[in-house]
Amino acid sequence: MRTRTTTAAATALTAAVALLLTGCGGSDTADKKDDDKIAGADTGAGSANPSASAPADDIDRPEIKLPADVKNVFEETQTGDAKKDAILADNERRINSIDEAITVDAKKYPALKFYSKDDALASAASYVMSFRNENRSFTGETRYYDREVTFHKDGAASVTYCMDATRTYPKDGTTDKVDRSVKASPSDYVFYSTRLEKNAKGVWQTATVSSTEAAKRCM
Repeated sequence: MRTRTTTAAATALTAAVALLLTGCGGSDTADKKDDDKIAGADTGAGSANPSASAPADDIDRPEIKLPADVKNVFEETQTGDAKKDAILADNERRINSIDEAITVDAKKYPALKFYSKDDALASAASYVMSFRNENRSFTGETRYYDREVTFHKDGAASVTYCMDATRTYPKDGTTDKVDRSVKASPSDYVFYSTRLEKNAKGVWQTATVSSTEAAKRCM
């Protein structure tokens, strides 16, 4: 129920690059109050920062807040390996940053660029714009599971995981009307393979992403 529609895909990337270069995601008429929405001010938003089990650090991170009707559930948050846990925490933050950019009407989305770079940043922005261009959003609960970390000799890491979006529903961006008549389908199960690289700040940024819809391994 959260898959990108094809009508916006052709122009989404160009618009997404412009979005990222200007740092703007809302309308041109949005005022300063929109900047505050990114932190959930006056929106009834619930925190989307990683769970209490996420490793603590001294990195100055942008706050991520999702609307109260949007919930992401992450499994495998603690592996017993501090490095793997840090990677999974930044994988979680990246996912939340994308959903924030889709569901929160703000002028800027600092977390989107904080946790993504290169091809993954363009991919994330394109995905966000596929919703924005059609004035769509979503509501409900999404589950992320079977998350596994693999280390590479060059210092990077891979995170593979499944997404179950069967409990999310389309939402009109203008009226906020939710279409709960949409039934779950195999395309709601998506398998992701990502590459993460640690930057100078100590953040594990996602650099590349590939995905497979209707993934049998996730059902």
